[in-house]
Amino acid sequence: MTNEQSIIILAALAQSTRLESFRLLVKHEPEGLAAGDIARALAVPHNTLSAHLGVLSHAGLVTSVRQSRTITYRANLDQFRDLASYLLKDCCGGRPEICAPLIEELTVCCPPDRRFDQIKTVI
Repeated sequence: MTNEQSIIILAALAQSTRLESFRLLVKHEPEGLAAGDIARALAVPHNTLSAHLGVLSHAGLVTSVRQSRTITYRANLDQFRDLASYLLKDCCGGRPEICAPLIEELTVCCPPDRRFDQIKTVI
C-alpha cells in the first residue's frame, strides 16, 4: 500500500455516513446488505447513500454485486486489513510492548483461530 492509497481510504472514512456504512457492512459480513437496507438502517436518502457508497467503492472499501434490481454491498476486509497493517507496520520500533495493548484489544473480540498457529508451526 502506498501513502496515496492510504490517504484515499482514510478520506473515504472521514465522513460520518460513510464510516457508519462501512461499519454496518463489516457487521454483516460475509452476506452483505442491499443498498436499500443500508439506507433504511442509517436513515439516509437512497441517492445520498449511493454517492457515499461510490466513494467507499472507489477507495476499495466496499464491493457490490447486482442481482436483478438489487445491489448488495459487502465490506472489503482485505483492503481494510491492508490499511491497518500499513498504518501499524513498524509501529513499535523493535519494542513490541508498545503495540501489544492494541493487539490484545483486537484479540478480545476476535480470538485467534488456533488452527492457524498449527499451520504456522508446520510452515
